[in-house]
Amino acid sequence: MKFYIFDDQYTSNFYPITLTRSTGDLRLGITKLRQKISDKFNFEETNLIIMPHLEKIYKERHSDWQINKVTFEDSIFINSRIKNYDKLIKEIASIPQDSKLINNNQIVAFRTKPIEANINSREIENITKNLTPIRIDNVDLWNYLWELIEENGKAINRDFKDYFYDKENFVVTEPGVTIINPYQVWLGDKTELKPGVIIDATDGAVIIDEEAEIMHNAVIIGPVYIGKKSKIKVGAKIYEGTSIGPVCKIGGEVEESIIQAYSNKQHDGFLGHSYLGEWVNLGADTNNSDLKNNYKTVKVYNYPEKKKIDSKTRFMGTIIGDHSKTGINSTINTGTVIGVGCNLFGREVISDFVPDFSWGEYKNLTNYKIEKFIETATIVKSRRKLTLTENEKLLYNKIAKKELT
Repeated sequence: MKFYIFDDQYTSNFYPITLTRSTGDLRLGITKLRQKISDKFNFEETNLIIMPHLEKIYKERHSDWQINKVTFEDSIFINSRIKNYDKLIKEIASIPQDSKLINNNQIVAFRTKPIEANINSREIENITKNLTPIRIDNVDLWNYLWELIEENGKAINRDFKDYFYDKENFVVTEPGVTIINPYQVWLGDKTELKPGVIIDATDGAVIIDEEAEIMHNAVIIGPVYIGKKSKIKVGAKIYEGTSIGPVCKIGGEVEESIIQAYSNKQHDGFLGHSYLGEWVNLGADTNNSDLKNNYKTVKVYNYPEKKKIDSKTRFMGTIIGDHSKTGINSTINTGTVIGVGCNLFGREVISDFVPDFSWGEYKNLTNYKIEKFIETATIVKSRRKLTLTENEKLLYNKIAKKELT
């Protein structure tokens, strides 16, 4: 039996973050969605079905994975958006041949013997149309990024129990460091806590992964995850429900937010109830609102519908795609979506929706020339001793020209 994790047509609900990555690579808690599935089902290999525009960069980055390639044998395909892993293990493992598990007209998983060697996410609906439907209840799928933000604190606590509770812990009481409820704290190898650091795990786990640095007088209140080689700056305040991926530099005040990786918010300013991609840089004193003055639920721009929809939550900050930047003293309104590759500055409040590859002040935006973007992105990645590959350049060109297939 072969197992595959697949993205479906609803991946566009998670744009702009999934313009540049698989839905399965959305961070939630400590790990990513596909990692949670792989671990729960004990997969020995990584087989992914993703959108065609992502295929080249995934094959380039993960040469040992099977990407959009299947074998002609009995196979089970699992949706990367599933929530209830524990409830589904037995049901998915026992799916009858040529059947599909359906919840609210969305495919949770299916079993079949492929007849084509190469498939992608856009073909899932056609591949499954003649399979026998089996309807299941009490199973949820992730549908929007704000759902991940809302559940992130709980996910950190679950992941702590699954991944770190019994793992070798490098908690050492350093002079001048305060750790409250150390049984809920995990420190990775070569982490560094400077004098004045306070870690409070009273209400949730705090995980500081390998080689991360927490600078003087920073306060971390769990549940919180700090990724490998990330740095928390002097006097930072990291509140509950926050996940910071690897190689980030974070200062100021952060609350209930998810940051994928390689992003910087080094200076003072507030980031709350937000989701950031990779290579994002927030200029000094950038602040976002995450609650409306009238306390009504927040409407957020949705790419496939090309309009704002009700998030049905009162707390919603901003969503920022990969390689987007804000200048100093930028202000971001409640529920704002900023696309991939934007460069924003000026005194105007950034609101509603900023299209991919926009440049300038919010009320006077122009197109960010792709050549200039590529030049900057190349420099940014080289600072981390990484290369902007030709396949990445091709992907950003396609996004800028709206040529995704």
